[in-house]
Amino acid sequence: MNYTQLGKEISFALRHHPEQYHLVMDEQGWVEVEQLLKALEDKYGQLTEENIIELMQCSNKQRYELKNHKIRAYYGHSLQSKIKKEQQVPPHILYHGTAKRFIPSIMQKGLQPMNRQYVHLSLDKETALQVGKRHDSSPIILKIEAYKAYQDGISFYLGNETVWLSDSIPPQYISQD
Repeated sequence: MNYTQLGKEISFALRHHPEQYHLVMDEQGWVEVEQLLKALEDKYGQLTEENIIELMQCSNKQRYELKNHKIRAYYGHSLQSKIKKEQQVPPHILYHGTAKRFIPSIMQKGLQPMNRQYVHLSLDKETALQVGKRHDSSPIILKIEAYKAYQDGISFYLGNETVWLSDSIPPQYISQD
């Protein structure tokens, strides 16, 4: 089984176009595993929940969570309706990797989710660097005063072990690392 291809397709279905797979998603982004497996059956044959578990264990990226025979993507959604997340207390510092060309706008307007539901922040500089390299071969790493922003009323949500989310980050909490 090609787990890389299957993983990308599951991400696409859960993050971006559940309607193309006829998936019914609740307001927290959960979908019945059985429904997802049925939607993938024509392309991948008979799949089981154990195949999904094995896929998750093989991957070095934690993209989904599985609970009570339901599955959802942790983050990265570009769906029309916003996936509701539970607010969490963030660490003191988070990071965001970005292209140099975006710096003037970010320093003026702050970090905005753009075409996603949330701003994505990294727990460490290395992850932020890798994310930033998607847009620039020499990205800028931004340091986010997350805990101070949280104390001032900015909401943060846990994406997974290394990704934090926020609705937006005003510029006063952002500096270049």
